[in-house]
Amino acid sequence: MQTFSRGSLLARGAVLALTASGAGALAGGAAADVPPDSDLGYARLLVAADLLAADFYGRALAAKAYGAAEQKTLRRAAFNEQEHYSAVAGVLTAAGQTPATAADIDFTYPAQAFATRGSIAKLGAELEQLQLGAYLGAADAVQTEPLRGIVSRIAANEAQHLAVFTGLRDDRPLGVSLPLPLAIDAASNALAAYTS
Repeated sequence: MQTFSRGSLLARGAVLALTASGAGALAGGAAADVPPDSDLGYARLLVAADLLAADFYGRALAAKAYGAAEQKTLRRAAFNEQEHYSAVAGVLTAAGQTPATAADIDFTYPAQAFATRGSIAKLGAELEQLQLGAYLGAADAVQTEPLRGIVSRIAANEAQHLAVFTGLRDDRPLGVSLPLPLAIDAASNALAAYTS
């Protein structure tokens, strides 16, 4: 017989509620009208940004520049990025589009980007700032659900990722009070520096 503490039951309930709300939002999106081209454009951009982030975390983990606690944090962030990709790619799929995959994009990084703890933290902070700005820009610009809700929730998680890297890079885990959103053109231009 499996026993549960009050805390584990509450935690499991929260996970089930989030899972159900995300699945319900995606199912509801499939039945709704196709989002406008501008929303789908943001979704395609965010898919590419999530693929870049997943690639970055894979390389950062492979570099083994951090201790066990930081590696655990990097693995969790990599897991988050996979879930972000799945959520946004699901919106594209529901709209009848095929989302990009990692095989569709060549990722490029500055020389020696994964050579040291400092270089990884610097690049991680830059990429997470890009991620956060892109998701905040989408939250401001998209018109339809479930995309609006999804991007807002992901932006909150990207802010956590950015805090990790600013903490590693600057020993200052808390950043600006009101992070700036990136319009789709600015986010696309920033993303282009790392993808082709």
